[in-house]
Amino acid sequence: LGWKFYDADDYHSPENKKKMGEGIPLNDEDRIPWLCALHDILRREEASRQDAVLACSALKKIYRSVLVSGASALQSNEPEKPGENRALKILFVHLDGPVDIIARRLEKRRGHFMPPELLKSQFDTLEPPRPPENFITVSIEKSLPEIVLEIESAIFS
Repeated sequence: LGWKFYDADDYHSPENKKKMGEGIPLNDEDRIPWLCALHDILRREEASRQDAVLACSALKKIYRSVLVSGASALQSNEPEKPGENRALKILFVHLDGPVDIIARRLEKRRGHFMPPELLKSQFDTLEPPRPPENFITVSIEKSLPEIVLEIESAIFS
């Protein structure tokens, strides 16, 4: 696509990486500042008219809302004031698949701070996207070319 690519894991704080490395799942308090920083990156790219791909485990609806709207998503009962940052237009791609396939892939990963033992906590936290969120669900059981084609079709349709 020629778009900038960001891996959200590169933006975790040293404290978050240490916690996960010790097998301790992150909580909302750990994740919200990280998600706000990711929102700021996406906002900066939008301001420079640059499309971007962000690989991120935005497991909960509130996490995806923070990516779209920043910290203002946390005060959702307050109406937006004129001139405030408007929501980013983000297509979320929910890569869906059986736990055993994901576990096998994690076992093959080397040099990453998150141990495979945390996979269960990720699934326990997961709130799959639902309407009216802007998303597609793609099966990880498809081939990589099929996955890419499905995502590209959704982006450009």
